[in-house]
Amino acid sequence: MGYPITKTDAEWRAVLERKGAEPGAFDVTRKASTERPYTGKLEAQWDEGSYECMCCGNPLFDADTKFDAGCGWPSFSLARPGAVHEITDTSHGMRRTETVCAECGAHLGHVFNDGPSPSGLRYCMNSASLDFNPSE
Repeated sequence: MGYPITKTDAEWRAVLERKGAEPGAFDVTRKASTERPYTGKLEAQWDEGSYECMCCGNPLFDADTKFDAGCGWPSFSLARPGAVHEITDTSHGMRRTETVCAECGAHLGHVFNDGPSPSGLRYCMNSASLDFNPSE
């Protein structure tokens, strides 16, 4: 699938370095790795604001949709409309729904059907794939 924003691996590495991304952000966002639970800087972030794609700045989630799922990764009950694409992921012998940024294709995490009402969804995101933009 093509995305509106495309760059080479070297260009993505440079973008992430300029933004001061977490170690491993390139592997998470461009190679679909997963960070260890409870290690990401945004897992315990509860300020007002929004969460954007670390690679391209696409607004993904509002802070008021974040909840503590107890899983060790930032979790949200609702993505912004059109912000993410969902892809069937059959890696590691499982069948899951991967979420990627709709603008640049960065791997964000997975979405599960065990979240709170009213959506019933849990967008389980890698902290390294997100950038936090506080409300002013």
